Amino acid sequence: MEAGGQPAAPHVSVILPVHNAEAWLDECLRSVLQQDFEGSMELSVFNDASKDKSMTIIEKWKVKLEDSGILVVIGGHDSPSPRGGPSSCAMWDATSTWSDERCHVRAQDPNPGPPQQIGYSKNQAIAQSSGSYLCFLDSIIGCQVRREPPNSTERYTRWINQLASDQLLTQVFTSHGPTVVMPTWFCSREWFSHVGPFDEGGQGVPEDLLFFYSHLRKGGGVVRVDQSLLIYRYHPKAATHSVLETTIWTHRVRFLEERALPHWAAFTIWNAGRQGRRLYRSLMAESRRKVVAFCDVDENKIKKGFYSYEDSEERPKPRVPILHFRAARPPFVICVKLAARFVVAGYTQQITDMDPRWQNSEENKPHRHPCRSLTLS
Repeated sequence: MEAGGQPAAPHVSVILPVHNAEAWLDECLRSVLQQDFEGSMELSVFNDASKDKSMTIIEKWKVKLEDSGILVVIGGHDSPSPRGGPSSCAMWDATSTWSDERCHVRAQDPNPGPPQQIGYSKNQAIAQSSGSYLCFLDSIIGCQVRREPPNSTERYTRWINQLASDQLLTQVFTSHGPTVVMPTWFCSREWFSHVGPFDEGGQGVPEDLLFFYSHLRKGGGVVRVDQSLLIYRYHPKAATHSVLETTIWTHRVRFLEERALPHWAAFTIWNAGRQGRRLYRSLMAESRRKVVAFCDVDENKIKKGFYSYEDSEERPKPRVPILHFRAARPPFVICVKLAARFVVAGYTQQITDMDPRWQNSEENKPHRHPCRSLTLS
């Protein structure tokens, strides 16, 4: 108890936005009950106009959770439609341990419903909570994950789990989004208030990516606990599927221009193909003028000699040389398509895994060319 007889604020608030989540709520809330965190904890649930049995399930678990010493705060509304969108449910690994440095957080388990963004529901659940730290059953401290179903998004799951500690910052421009997946985020309330809130702009807004970028702009670090502490559920109706690739691309390029390109007087785009040209066209005029060349290993592209930007309003139209990579000069923005991925930030060594032509000889391996680089894939 605090002075004056008021109960002390819990150490951790678990944040759970809900919309039509009955299929996963029992499993999710059971995982909250099974935590072995020894500090005080509360569950903050915001029901965003669920029309199924979600509230009945929440009320059932409220009794069990509070009997175990976990305070449950429930808010929400019963409007005809949700303000946020499909919610997410967590399923935590009950064998794991919580502390200020080790945590498990929520898997996005979207529920049937209109594919909108859920920044509003997250903000409301945070506003009604009182813990000193926020655990998003929806920093930045994150963790490795176990995907459910196991074979869903295999490349993405490997990327989440296998980034080295330094890559948590160097890979922030990739199409995968935040380098610690949002459902695993754990941060102090004070820091969230400094960075947040989540964007409530509506359908198709990548609120987690925008918050992550804001976090980095304000000097935030990124840490990952190298243990799988979260079951991260894939569902085809996830809110994330409403975010268009073109929207993510635009945010990534603008962040690249804001954070990296101002430090370079000139740079080379590694890839004279479609993705490299797309990057060039997407840049602001000031950034485009810094592009001194494209480089590639494809002789057919190199023989063209240059790329002419026909849509430019400049006269004469910009003509950018296309060079063999051995003739190019750093720094590079490596812009390579790999299956459904597209990356900005990393190391030239990674290119050897992306195109077999770059593996055929020691002579042609890009990692032999020491350079400063960002990988856009």
